Amino acid sequence: MSGVHFLFEDFEQLVRLHIGMTDRLDENRAESFTLMYCDFSGIDTGLIDSSLQQVLRNSDSIANCEKNYFFVLPYTDKYGSGIVKKMFEDFFAKEIHSFSVSYPVDGETPKALLTDLQDNVSMQHDNDLKCLDSIVYREY
Repeated sequence: MSGVHFLFEDFEQLVRLHIGMTDRLDENRAESFTLMYCDFSGIDTGLIDSSLQQVLRNSDSIANCEKNYFFVLPYTDKYGSGIVKKMFEDFFAKEIHSFSVSYPVDGETPKALLTDLQDNVSMQHDNDLKCLDSIVYREY
C-alpha cells in the first residue's frame, strides 16, 4: 500500500480533479471523498515516508507543504479518515493534530473545502495553514 505523492503546487488541481470524477461517476454524491490534514511536525521525514507506504492505499493522494500533509481519500467519509488518523498515531506512537472535510457535505469547490479546512485547523489547532492562502484568497 502507498499513496501517490503530488507537488503542493498541484494540490488545488488535484482536488478539482476529484470533484470532477465524483460528479461524473458518483450519482448520489454521498461523502464521495475526504480531504484530511495532518500535522507531522516533530516527526522524522524517513518515519513519515515509511508511514505513508504502510498506512495509505494506492488510490490515496498526498500533497505536503513542509510538515503539513494533506490527503485526498477517495470513497472515504470522516469516520474513515478518523481510522487513517488513528493508524498514523499508532505508527508514530504519538497523537497528531488533524482535521477532515468531505465533499460535497462541507463544500462543493476546492476553495470552499480548503477554506473550511483552514478555518477549523486555525481554531482547533492554532495553525494558520498559510500555505493554503494562495487558494483560499484567490479571486476567481
